[in-house]
Amino acid sequence: MKKESTEYALHLIEHLTKIGVALSAERDIPRLLELIIDEACHLTSADGGTLYIKSDDGQYLDFAIVLNKSLGVRMGGGGEKINWPPVMLLDGQCRQNLANLSAYAALKGKVVNIPDVYNAEGFNFEGTRQFDSRTGYRSQSMLVVPMRNHEQEIIGVLQLLNATEEGSREVIACSRESQMITESFASQAAVALSQKRLIQDLENLLEAFVKTIAMAVDEKSPYTGGHIRRVADITMAIADKINKNDKGPFSDVKFSDDQMQELRFAALLHDLGKIATPEYVVDKTRKLETIFDRMELIRTRGEVVMRDHKSVMVRQWPATAGEVRSSQNSEEDFDCKLRQDMDFLVEVNNGSKPLGGEELARLQAIGARKWVREGRVEAFLTENELLNLRVPRGTLTDQEREIINNHTVVTHKLLSQLPFPKKLRDVPNFAGSHHEKLNGSGYPRGLKEADIPLQARILVLADIFEALTAKDRPYKRGNTLSEAVAILSGMVKAQHLDADLFTLFMDEKIYLDYARREMNPQQIDKTDFSA
Repeated sequence: MKKESTEYALHLIEHLTKIGVALSAERDIPRLLELIIDEACHLTSADGGTLYIKSDDGQYLDFAIVLNKSLGVRMGGGGEKINWPPVMLLDGQCRQNLANLSAYAALKGKVVNIPDVYNAEGFNFEGTRQFDSRTGYRSQSMLVVPMRNHEQEIIGVLQLLNATEEGSREVIACSRESQMITESFASQAAVALSQKRLIQDLENLLEAFVKTIAMAVDEKSPYTGGHIRRVADITMAIADKINKNDKGPFSDVKFSDDQMQELRFAALLHDLGKIATPEYVVDKTRKLETIFDRMELIRTRGEVVMRDHKSVMVRQWPATAGEVRSSQNSEEDFDCKLRQDMDFLVEVNNGSKPLGGEELARLQAIGARKWVREGRVEAFLTENELLNLRVPRGTLTDQEREIINNHTVVTHKLLSQLPFPKKLRDVPNFAGSHHEKLNGSGYPRGLKEADIPLQARILVLADIFEALTAKDRPYKRGNTLSEAVAILSGMVKAQHLDADLFTLFMDEKIYLDYARREMNPQQIDKTDFSA
């Protein structure tokens, strides 16, 4: 094909257009760098070339790609790492390094076209000569083009070596026409590279921001620190197994890289709403705990009663509900009974075991007893104290549990205010649905099975398993592996959890990988549940 022909011009325009589309479409920076050097060599019929990227501080040029077809050399990009020292733009005295050709192009922003580097003046080609001496190669023509982005900032240098005559291996000087084409291409490549780096920087910022927010939520409570990270680890382990599974109900499910990132962000942000939950509720380890454990007030109250038990009102303190203490009861008997009641209150306050009818009746009786405070006769337990102590299981009242549950609403509300890009638009939905159940009994929206996306179901399973086995909760012990699996199995039967996901979780032994990494050895009481 003759270069002066219209056909060649049309072909060149078509090729440059395709290159522009390819540069814009490529999302991976190492592959983009390879594309730039390959196309530059193709446009000039060059035997090799080097792509330099300017450092962020503007002090040096890094080797990004080194290519030499004749020698079979290809380094950088997605391939072999380049360990060569960078080209310094300034010396120790802050003087410009104008003797180096690539540094000169970056510093001056000028194109340099040299027919033969061995006959060129004004530049130091000692490194080139040493390279040729070691390899037997003959460096000759060289075209060096600064890469300017859309802001006219030089971000790199494109250096092409030994242009050849089309259809021949004869080395020639790079023509004026090829130089102009290369300059245009270099600018186009610089714009594409700047955009990709900007996008990557923004994605890195978003990634760091999400991790920082997750860390902040975990740090809010010393008892749940690490919860978010562990839930995210389990979530991504399940998603990864789904991607690798080519049989069963998930054989047609393949999460893209963007979908995996979206799910990971949702896992890291699923408890964001807890930043609005009071610490005394999140960390409530005792039933009477608010800013402090009010059991200490009751202890003091008991000591006052012990001290003043000879008063008439205290003498009428019944031993049990409906029983009035007789005058024959000794002081020692009274003191012993009072201590037993106080020990009972301490045990109930711990919330370590469920309360039955007998315990609730005893609580009611103790609460109704009287004591004298500053001349006034009062119930031994206030209404609020009795309300908290009567919690049948755990430490939270219904009102406090509602406050805890509300964190999912807050999570969705906060995340919905963020302008997530299209590929991450479901982060609020996934994160805000991690307490939904397939039978519609979950919260906050009571979604049914058909309305809960797979990603949210994965997050639900991960969140529950982590909570069941967590070893760092002072208000409950971490379940053993067999206990946790039994509870999960029950939740599957009750249609709280996705049965197919649970089967995958067990068959792929995701539970065991997690247990060995995060649980105490004594919690791992069983490793194989296949029988």
